[in-house]
Amino acid sequence: MIAFLVCFAGLFGAAGVAGAAVAAHGGGNAQLAATAAAIALVHAPSLLGLAAFVSRMPRFAPLSGLLIIVGTLLFSGDLAARIAWGERLFVNAAPIGGTLLIAGWLTVGAAGIGLAIRRSTSS
Repeated sequence: MIAFLVCFAGLFGAAGVAGAAVAAHGGGNAQLAATAAAIALVHAPSLLGLAAFVSRMPRFAPLSGLLIIVGTLLFSGDLAARIAWGERLFVNAAPIGGTLLIAGWLTVGAAGIGLAIRRSTSS
């Protein structure tokens, strides 16, 4: 699972930089490209952080990572598809992706609460 999270962190980082270049040098869809790039770039380091915590959060880190990966693919992928093909991936792909991203972050928060509870009960 660690390799999976790190792999997608690298892919999202690269895609984010490429998307930022499209936004900076592209045409009329610069705002879509900038948003897709920002989502990818923000979530790339979060996946690295989750990979670092897999041993401390063996259930939550993989689940959070999967939600963030699928959410980023859908959200940024839908915006990129609009730029490249003029079409959405499918109806509501971006909102579904955004919802999955929110769920991924809430799962990270729940994991933090769980770690805090475990820490206070073991003290």
